[in-house]
Amino acid sequence: MLPGSGGETRVGQIVALVRGRIERRVLLPGARLPSVRAMAETTGFSKSTVVEAYDRLAAEGVIRARPGSGFFVAAPLAPLAVADVEQAPRRDIDPVWMLRRSIEDLPGAIRAGSGTLPTDWLAGEAMRKAMRAAARGNTLPSADVSVLGYGPMRALLSRRMLEQGVEASPDQILLTESGTHSLDLVCRFLLQPGDTVLLDDPCFFNFLALLRAHRARVVAVPMTPQGPDLAAFAEVVAREKPRLYITNSAVHNPTGATLSATHAHRVLKIAEAADMLIVEDDIFCDFEHVTASRYAAFDGLDRVIRIGSFSKTATNALRCGHVALRADWVESLADLRLVTTYVGNPLGAELLAAMVTDGSYRHHMDMVRNRLARAMARVVRRLGDLGLEPWTVPACGMSLWVPLPGGLDASVLAGEALEEGIVLAPGAVFSPRGGWNDHVRLNVTQCDDPRFYAFLARMCAS
Repeated sequence: MLPGSGGETRVGQIVALVRGRIERRVLLPGARLPSVRAMAETTGFSKSTVVEAYDRLAAEGVIRARPGSGFFVAAPLAPLAVADVEQAPRRDIDPVWMLRRSIEDLPGAIRAGSGTLPTDWLAGEAMRKAMRAAARGNTLPSADVSVLGYGPMRALLSRRMLEQGVEASPDQILLTESGTHSLDLVCRFLLQPGDTVLLDDPCFFNFLALLRAHRARVVAVPMTPQGPDLAAFAEVVAREKPRLYITNSAVHNPTGATLSATHAHRVLKIAEAADMLIVEDDIFCDFEHVTASRYAAFDGLDRVIRIGSFSKTATNALRCGHVALRADWVESLADLRLVTTYVGNPLGAELLAAMVTDGSYRHHMDMVRNRLARAMARVVRRLGDLGLEPWTVPACGMSLWVPLPGGLDASVLAGEALEEGIVLAPGAVFSPRGGWNDHVRLNVTQCDDPRFYAFLARMCAS
């Protein structure tokens, strides 16, 4: 019996299998179905059963037969439901569910699994100062800006990237709405449905959700505290030939790992040999005390595309991200942004540029980094009192990747926590392969409530 088949007949199971592949965009209109022989071998059913199932699908107009060629998808696609594309077997470990939970208004909730700073940690006063200055001006930002976005902001980003060892002229930088918007544009620009994309395991759960929407095929490589497992990386790239590798490097989400120079050099050599592109999501770079290795610095934006944003550090109210990439691709990516979101958010870019220029953003981040360091030490100590040891202690940032004792199921734990007003992020939601379910991601800025540690203590003792 096929997985999830319940009590269906064998013919019904094959019909459901084909329909499911069409609904998940694995099979697109015009795609050829497996031959009768191949489907029989895959399912273990007889060829006559497969023929009957294909005949039923053809009668319903889902597929059509071409004499001498086989069976092909005929039905028009239903509207895309991202949550249903390769959906996890349980909704509590699904990336789209986690995204919804991360932005829902849950009064009084302890957001221990959140991926953002608390509101009172953000640059509210600096933003209000920039807004007052803009209001006193004689003009408002105009939509008639460079197609690449607000020029002074791009110049600032160019100088800031150079401090991180990344050489990118302002004309190699495209402003976007956010880091997520940047990644979406890059995927639109470089991917076709069915293309293979390599992700870390674990990785940021929105990478998985976004790639569902682009109907990409995801493969995974295990993560280590220094970067991807190099032997596994080389083997997966050689076998699967991915188009892109999407990753965080300097501050990895969810583990907090920091890429080592050795790993960066080796990964770039493998990527070059395989003609694979690397998309480096560097939105946490301003959390660093000391600049770490990053692919874009070693590569010079030849086969690396660098993404950044201020949403995690300054404010999520002013949407301003950016993409830095090779010069001959910038105009084409700008055209793509133009036809999807026009010119972006010039007001947000101008306000953020003012915050960077007048020093208020630098002062804000100095305070945030110091507070994060104290919070990290405090949470690691409190977890140690409960016998919990992080997978690695990050050099910076807000995320801790924590294994649970005794093989506790993090998804079950998250459900129980939610009943007590505690939002956890179970490990499997970050895993392309559904693993790591005995881990949780914790946000050290959201773990000070005694109720959270009381809950953990009960769970660890049970």
